[in-house]
Amino acid sequence: MNDQENRRSSIHAFATWEPLLQLIRAENVERLAVPGGRVVGRITRSAWSVPLQQMHNDAVLRVRDVLVKDGIGAVTFVMETETSGRTRLHLLIPSRAVELGFAFNPGALVLVEDALPEPWRRLPDPTPGAVSAASADLALLERTVRGRLPDAVGATDAEIAGAESRLGIPLPEELKSLYRVTRAQWADWRGDHEAASRHSEAVRCELFDLEGLYVAEARTRECPWHHAAMEAVQTPPTAAVQGLAGSPGWIAFADNGGGDRLAIDLTPGPHGHTGQVILISHEEEIGARLLADSLTDLLLDRPPTQSDGAEPHAPAATSFAYDQETLENAVHPDLETLTLGAQGAHSVSLAPLIGLPRLRSLVAQPGTLADPTEIAGLTGLEYLELGSPEWGALLDADAVPQGLLAAAVNGPFDEDPLAVAGLANELLALWGRPRILQTVVEGDLGPQA
Repeated sequence: MNDQENRRSSIHAFATWEPLLQLIRAENVERLAVPGGRVVGRITRSAWSVPLQQMHNDAVLRVRDVLVKDGIGAVTFVMETETSGRTRLHLLIPSRAVELGFAFNPGALVLVEDALPEPWRRLPDPTPGAVSAASADLALLERTVRGRLPDAVGATDAEIAGAESRLGIPLPEELKSLYRVTRAQWADWRGDHEAASRHSEAVRCELFDLEGLYVAEARTRECPWHHAAMEAVQTPPTAAVQGLAGSPGWIAFADNGGGDRLAIDLTPGPHGHTGQVILISHEEEIGARLLADSLTDLLLDRPPTQSDGAEPHAPAATSFAYDQETLENAVHPDLETLTLGAQGAHSVSLAPLIGLPRLRSLVAQPGTLADPTEIAGLTGLEYLELGSPEWGALLDADAVPQGLLAAAVNGPFDEDPLAVAGLANELLALWGRPRILQTVVEGDLGPQA
């Protein structure tokens, strides 16, 4: 939804908000009565944080339903009320360039359309020596599954070919053998949940049907910019699985019943096998874990013959510093991301970071930098997260790095969301990106009961 459509939305009608505002006023009398007193909240399509003891009520749902109806992802509101009942409601609606953040402030500002963090752009390294595991056995796989599922309906070669055409990649032979025995369609179980459970037990996973197969490229692993930008792809020489966010060679074919994906890996690590089975955890933002050397091994409950190949002595591509000494200790040519948690008297100079060839992401908590304008010397940054004063210093000095793909304003929970939104809009304007929509709705709640 664009800004003009947002302005036409009934989210800007005082009547939409009045029942909620009445409740908020009744529970926040003292806070609203002081000069400049206000209350802040946020409502999204799936969650909300409002200053009420009972947050789940019809008044909140009334606003939520308008968001859903009008295709608005979230709204942050700031309420001010006079003793007469005259009320001013400030509304902040993020544009498509703004991710949802913590508390009431915006998340990452995506400064370049469709930009992805470096780990999400990373393609797998070639492994020309990788081969299928010796345990991969098409006949044994088929015989095992038929023995467990004698009445299963298999997919036709035409159906398998259709899936390959849709994915744009040939299916591994083991996976095709599995689908020739069972096409894993709900209709074949005639609504029998126990039959579906027996099927999952037989194939050791919740197998997708052919239409459910997908290539687990990095874009399919959704992750907010402020998290993804601080990750790093690391694949030790002894690893079986490459430490990627996703790969064009990861074919997701099943779920483990807990929200984690199982995939056939056609782009293994240096010590992996082509066609090995990996688990892509929904609780982790990058990397995958080796489950079995082959699909045959998975079905026969055989553990993998190699570990994931940790390499504890490799220099850290991601690091954290809390004073000048720890910052200098973190400096090395392979450093990619740095978080600064220094405060007050421990504010640091960024001079040791200048010239690092791979440094691309920097997060500095408010008050951590002795001189924020030193950031201008970090010419390789693509993600930068700073407090409001630091961003203000960069804007005043015209020193905002022009190579940024995304940025974020890192403020305390109680920071004025209107001021943060204004600062965010200044940054978005530098890149010509759609800004946070700021509007004011006014109305009268009548005298306090």
